[in-house]
Amino acid sequence: MAKQKLKAHHIDRAWCKGCSICVHFCPTQVLALDKHNIAYPANPDACICCRMCEYRCPDLAIEVECQEQSP
Repeated sequence: MAKQKLKAHHIDRAWCKGCSICVHFCPTQVLALDKHNIAYPANPDACICCRMCEYRCPDLAIEVECQEQSP
């Protein structure tokens, strides 16, 4: 399997309720909550495209877009 690199985090601000599940499940501490308690990618360069935030979001507010990276 080819290594993947983050292309973009798509977070639907209208759907995010600020539960912070995505923040807690992220193994590389990419996500944080802003002053309105909405998730945002605070450290996108650290993303390893595991998609744990996307899988664990109870509101389906996060989509992680990745691209295959050449070795």
